[in-house]
Amino acid sequence: MRAIQMGVERMRAVYDQVYEGLLEKVEDGSYPYKGFIPSEAELCDQYACSHNTVRRAIRLLAQEGYVQPINGKGVRVIYLPEKRETFSIGGIETFKEAARRNGFEVETKVVALGQTTVSEGFSQESGFPEGSEVTHVERVRYMDGQARILDRNWYLTELVPGITEEIAADSIYAYIEGALGMRVTTSRRTFLAEKARKADRELLDLGDYDFVAVVVNHTFNDDGIMFEYTQSRHHPKHLSFTTVALRNQL
Repeated sequence: MRAIQMGVERMRAVYDQVYEGLLEKVEDGSYPYKGFIPSEAELCDQYACSHNTVRRAIRLLAQEGYVQPINGKGVRVIYLPEKRETFSIGGIETFKEAARRNGFEVETKVVALGQTTVSEGFSQESGFPEGSEVTHVERVRYMDGQARILDRNWYLTELVPGITEEIAADSIYAYIEGALGMRVTTSRRTFLAEKARKADRELLDLGDYDFVAVVVNHTFNDDGIMFEYTQSRHHPKHLSFTTVALRNQL
């Protein structure tokens, strides 16, 4: 059983390497827009992996809108970089990862951290079981010295114990995936625009804006259990919605 598990982990590591390698080259322009990525055989040689591993990586990139397989020609790059610095809600991306992608100087300030019991009303709003214990975290995200995001997070304490102010100021996802060894797999999202509340005006540098872009997340691990509920309140200038739409063939 252990040998099988180790084999699966090795396959996953190679798959991640292929996917991340292709993604990086598409995003940095090494594989330019309208051009073609190397052939499947070339990628197998480059990464010393199977054809199935390469196909899985390409399939995910296609689902995410980076490439499009063209019958008889290869796999064409259809990714165009954003013309402005943004936080995209098309994928599961941490604040640090988004900042690194955009080249921001960033800082996180924790404004609240504590434990609470899920009430009936909050259970209906969040999806957490009534009576369960959750860790509530509020953080202000600064980008190039400007307060741009107010993150209000709740984590199921049973699955994500031990969150400290130091962890919250650094990266809770790094703690979840690294120290706790839990895989973050799926996030169901709702995108809203709301009139700025008192806390938004007090904590964020909104300037002339009187509204915020709100992203509500219900995030699940690989066992299908929701461990996080988030209301992420953004300065509208620094958020974009990215999705991939496919037209059904009649």
